[in-house]
Amino acid sequence: MVIRLRSLSYHDANAQRERRITKTAVTVYEGSTAIGYWLSASVFIHGCTRGPVTPLKDSSETVVMAAATSTPTKFEYKINDKSEENTANYLIVRPEKGGILDLLRYLVWADIGSGVKFLESSEEGIMGREAADNRWIILVSIIVRKIILLFGKPMEYTGFVVDYFLNLLFQNGGITGLFVNFLQGKVVIPQRDTETFVSTIGHLDGRIDLYRAKNLLEELDNSVSGKKIITEETGNRALMDLCIMASKLAYENAKVVQSIVFHHWKMHFVDFYNCWNDFQKEMSTQVFMLCDKPKDANLILISFRGTEPFDADDWGTDFDYSWYDIPKLGKVHMGFLEALGMGNRADITTFQYHLQMKNTNFSHGYEGSGSLSSNTNSDTEQNERDHCSESEGATAIGHKFLPEMVKKTAYYAVRKKLKSLLMEHKNAKFLVTGHSLGGALAILFPTVLVLHQQMDVMKRLLGVYTFGQPRIGNLQLAKFMEAHLEYPVPKYFRVVYSYDVVPRLPYDDKTFLYKHFGVCLYYNSLYIEKKVDEEPDPNFYGLRNVISAHLNAIWEIIRSFVISYTHGPEYKESWFMVLARIMGLALPGIAAHCPTDYVNSVRLGKEQVVQMSSF
Repeated sequence: MVIRLRSLSYHDANAQRERRITKTAVTVYEGSTAIGYWLSASVFIHGCTRGPVTPLKDSSETVVMAAATSTPTKFEYKINDKSEENTANYLIVRPEKGGILDLLRYLVWADIGSGVKFLESSEEGIMGREAADNRWIILVSIIVRKIILLFGKPMEYTGFVVDYFLNLLFQNGGITGLFVNFLQGKVVIPQRDTETFVSTIGHLDGRIDLYRAKNLLEELDNSVSGKKIITEETGNRALMDLCIMASKLAYENAKVVQSIVFHHWKMHFVDFYNCWNDFQKEMSTQVFMLCDKPKDANLILISFRGTEPFDADDWGTDFDYSWYDIPKLGKVHMGFLEALGMGNRADITTFQYHLQMKNTNFSHGYEGSGSLSSNTNSDTEQNERDHCSESEGATAIGHKFLPEMVKKTAYYAVRKKLKSLLMEHKNAKFLVTGHSLGGALAILFPTVLVLHQQMDVMKRLLGVYTFGQPRIGNLQLAKFMEAHLEYPVPKYFRVVYSYDVVPRLPYDDKTFLYKHFGVCLYYNSLYIEKKVDEEPDPNFYGLRNVISAHLNAIWEIIRSFVISYTHGPEYKESWFMVLARIMGLALPGIAAHCPTDYVNSVRLGKEQVVQMSSF
């Protein structure tokens, strides 16, 4: 018999066949008559009698052997005081770990050993398997992220200059106005974080008013009064327009957001959050919340900021292939988890604290313990669960860390405020939305709510709308969430425009793990909508795709000059957007990612009946 405890081996002549209990810690043989264990851990055999304990002398570790005089009926293990439920697999792609020669060997000669140097995992077997099976996918991730890392600071400085220059022109009335103001000594100097300082995204598309605001507000009021439910013809399209405009607005600073929500949308601005990303060590996740009205609100909207054009960290996250495997849920993109505040790859155990503890309520006492349900028994049960979860969370993390976590990270800050708003507005339901990286966070937020068993909150979910969203996890995750977002009617809608490259990231193939789910509303460059399971050309590979993407980019440049004549002056594109399209000829998928085409898709797309959850 052979019993292995990590790197130690002990032999017994009665070995019959092997049964693997856990991949990294314990290997036993069925038909065994003995069991070995570390004194720092414990191994239990139920239904058997232990014989005399005999120390082994052929090992540097202190190990004992216990003879079993009857057949085991149950086997349990415990390594380093961690149960099986708290163990999880993960893979981290680290472009900085390997050198250029390692990259060339992995690229040209398919040297798996060189590829493994760029990887870190819970098991060596995972690294070798991933490096071999998904070589090209990992190579793209390594190369692109190395380039982004190299040009990170220049990108940041370029973004700073571009933002300032665009606002200088805008606030002085263009080049002519700037020249006149300069001659008169009246040049307006842009001030960051003010109501007048607009982001690069805002300059690409200057539209700020909602398309069907009046229809939307009327239908929201009628839905609660019982006169009418949201109709598929107007309400759904109006909600989509609200979501894409909110997703675009999330790129602005807090004062711009508040001004537009109040003065232009005639809605109630709740709050704007700059949230902590512990891996990046900065406030790099932004999200804002609004209600349709300050009292007796019918709608609560949560909008996450997406990938900023000159933010190297955001683009690096989109091209990251690292994942974390959540037991019973599936593999999830590690960078998106970090952006939501669910852990830090520098200390992998932080993901366990946030994601593997059932019904986690770290913010007990800050969110309040009241249930969102009107059932008295449910209230009592929820309070008991909250107290239990708070105790578990405190044990794992420590009381002093809880208030800071609630205050600084996106998931806990938004969840705290959302629960408060749902209790305040008894008839309200909530929408979650975002563009690009913001779309990934928008669908990941309800995913973690389900994981934490926040079902009272999930009952009030109206829908999730994402625009140009990257993939967030594997097929197991998709199947898990479909049960919560597809029935009785679909609540999760992914909007994809033409050759936008971001929804094709991270790359996918027949064996690759990242998979989309939800209802995909695909719009081509004529803004014709198709309801599909997956967008065409899911990986952006091949000569045919490259040629068609460039031809499509040329058409989009031509369209930018005529669309104001064919569809109205509100669709006239700015000179900056036209310039972006011209520059996008080098990589068409980037230009197609701009929110401009998503706004146009929602407003000009062919009306199609999409079943929607009602209030």
